[in-house]
Amino acid sequence: MLFITFEGPEGAGKTTILKMIKEQLKQDGFDVIVTREPGGSEISEQIRQVILNKDNTLMDPWTEVLLYVAARRQHLVEKILPEKNNNKIIISDRFSDSTLAYQGYARNLDINKINVIQNMIFENYQPDLTVIFDIKPEVGLERILLRKGEYLNRLDEEKIEFHQKVYNGYKKIAAKNPKRVHIIDASLKENIVFNSAYELIKDLIEEKGFKPKNI
Repeated sequence: MLFITFEGPEGAGKTTILKMIKEQLKQDGFDVIVTREPGGSEISEQIRQVILNKDNTLMDPWTEVLLYVAARRQHLVEKILPEKNNNKIIISDRFSDSTLAYQGYARNLDINKINVIQNMIFENYQPDLTVIFDIKPEVGLERILLRKGEYLNRLDEEKIEFHQKVYNGYKKIAAKNPKRVHIIDASLKENIVFNSAYELIKDLIEEKGFKPKNI
């Protein structure tokens, strides 16, 4: 199994690119599973509703961390780890780096404590590759507002200062994990962003000697 995660600020377009990547990998003969966080399993989706509910304005930052960790643990044991020895590529829309960016850096919580919690609960499990879709907060938020009829969740409605901290947090995460984490410019045209992400995934496939399911 190859485990890949897509990360980035709100409105970076990673979900759209993820769908395109999935279709291309399938055409190339790979067995692909696409999932998301918070969510990805029935229990985790229920926790997602609590986390993103706009009415939960009194949620303590550490409560938020623990809810994300609980949802991720359930997602991990249900959807990811069972495929560990299978010939599949799993791509998750967000994973543990999101908690560092949003709750650690943006909420000014102790990064070391979050790392200890996540490493303990996830048994130091890490993606093979993380792609961060880089877009300035004001541009990403503008994209979200332009999506007619889209429901804005609790995190979408945070102040611009919060989203700027998220953006800076992702930069720090990338700097600390240069082998695993790669940044691509998400402000470029969709096909360019897609090609950049796909090249990173192809490089990983070649590096790991991963073969299509029909070979």
